[in-house]
Amino acid sequence: MADEAKEKKLIIDEDWKAQAQKEKQQLKEEVEKASSRKERSDLPEADFAGLVSMLATQAFYALGLIRTEEDKDKQIEPDWAMARYNIDLLAMLEDKCKGNLQPEEKAMLDATLSQLRIAFVELSK
Repeated sequence: MADEAKEKKLIIDEDWKAQAQKEKQQLKEEVEKASSRKERSDLPEADFAGLVSMLATQAFYALGLIRTEEDKDKQIEPDWAMARYNIDLLAMLEDKCKGNLQPEEKAMLDATLSQLRIAFVELSK
């Protein structure tokens, strides 16, 4: 009878070990998730202005109007196709969002497209 009690206790201990291991793994996953959220907490909230700004920045970079520190003194030919692509993306966004933008969003998009188009034409001369 004493042997049966020991067997049951061993089974309980094994169950406890498995449960503890499972909880340890869950805690590790939660810590990793929290850590990745902390790393991303410095990103701004996703909004229309951010999207327009991101596409405009890519277009300005393709035109050579924005440079990295390493490239600031180099003579770099604009990437016309990439600049045109990003300007076209913004124009498509303008067309698809027609009538659905707040006045300040529309003004920002209009001004950005205007600046990019003027820069593209001036640089291509």
